[in-house]
Amino acid sequence: MNRRLALAVLPLLLAVTACTSGTADDEPAPRPAAERPSPFRDCATLSTAPTAATPGSGASTPASPGSGTTAPTPGGQALPALTLSCFTGGAPVALGAVAGPAVINVWASWCPPCRKELPAFQRLSERAAGQLQVVGVNSRDSRSGAQSIGEDFGVRFPMLVDQGEALQRELRRNAIPLTLFVAADGQIRHIDATGALDDAALATLVRQHLGLAVPA
Repeated sequence: MNRRLALAVLPLLLAVTACTSGTADDEPAPRPAAERPSPFRDCATLSTAPTAATPGSGASTPASPGSGTTAPTPGGQALPALTLSCFTGGAPVALGAVAGPAVINVWASWCPPCRKELPAFQRLSERAAGQLQVVGVNSRDSRSGAQSIGEDFGVRFPMLVDQGEALQRELRRNAIPLTLFVAADGQIRHIDATGALDDAALATLVRQHLGLAVPA
C-alpha cells in the first residue's frame, strides 16, 4: 500500500520541482543601473582661448593705475607635457594645449579642503566667463566620488582625470588642493597650495598673477 502511494505521489513531486526550476531559469537577468550623466562640461573647448583674451581684444592688457587690474606676475614655467582623460570621455587632452588665461584646480572628493573650495571655483567660472577658463583635475579619486561631489556642489566646469598623480609628480607637489594660475602665453605664473581658497582670495590671486579683474 505504501509503495503504491509513493509511486503515485512521485510524478507530482517531479512536476512541481521542474516548474520551480524552469521559472527561475526563465527569469530575465537584472539590468545594470544606467550610468548617471556627468555634471561636468566636456573638454572640447579647452584649447580655445577665452573670448576676451583673444589677440586684439585688450582684455588681458594691464589697465591703467587705479582700475583694479594689475600686470601679471612675470616669468613662470610651462605646463607639463601630459595628456589626461576628460571625465566626460572623448579625446584625451594635452595639458599644454589648454588655452590661457586659465585657473587649474587639482582636487579629490576625499579631501575636505578641496570640497570646501570647489563652489568658489564654480562661481569664478561663472563670473570670469570670457576672461579665463576654470579647469578641474580630479586626482587619485573614484569616478563615483567625483561624480557625487559635482552633483552635490553644482560644479559644472570641465574636468580632467589624473588617477596616477602625474601632474603632481611633474610639479613636485604632494598635497592637494593645488591651484595653478596659467597666463595667456601658457606659462604657470603661480601655484597655490595654501588650502581652501574663497571668492576673495581667488579674485586677488587672479588679479595679482594673471592681471585680470574679476568680481569677488
